[in-house]
Amino acid sequence: EVQLVESGGGLVQAGGSLRLSCAASGFTFDDYAIGWFRQAPGKEREGVSCISSRDGTTTYADSVKGRFTISSDNAKNTVYLQMNSLKPEDTGVYYCYADNGRGARYWGQGTQVTVSS
Repeated sequence: EVQLVESGGGLVQAGGSLRLSCAASGFTFDDYAIGWFRQAPGKEREGVSCISSRDGTTTYADSVKGRFTISSDNAKNTVYLQMNSLKPEDTGVYYCYADNGRGARYWGQGTQVTVSS
C-alpha cells in the first residue's frame, strides 16, 4: 500500500520556522520525485518545491526561494521541507506528493501550516 505521511505542521508567528516531513512507503522511493503543494483558503493549489530522489535536483516556487529548503533522506524514504522566515501568506494546507514522471502520482493527506502576523 502506497503511503505518504506528512507531519510537522502547526501554528507559528511570522518570521518563525517549521520543518515538514513526508515519510513514504509502498513504492520505490528512488524512482520518484517528491514534492510539496500548498493550498490556501479560496486559492488554487500551488506547487512549492520538489526534489528528485534519484539525483537530488531541486525546484522552488519563486515565492519561497531563499526561505524554504527541500531535502531527502533516501535511507529513511523521507523528504523534508525546512521553512524559514515564514509569512502569513505561507498559510495553507501543505500536501506531499510523489511522481514518477510516467503517470503515477500519489498524495499525502495534508498538514496545516498557519502563520500569524
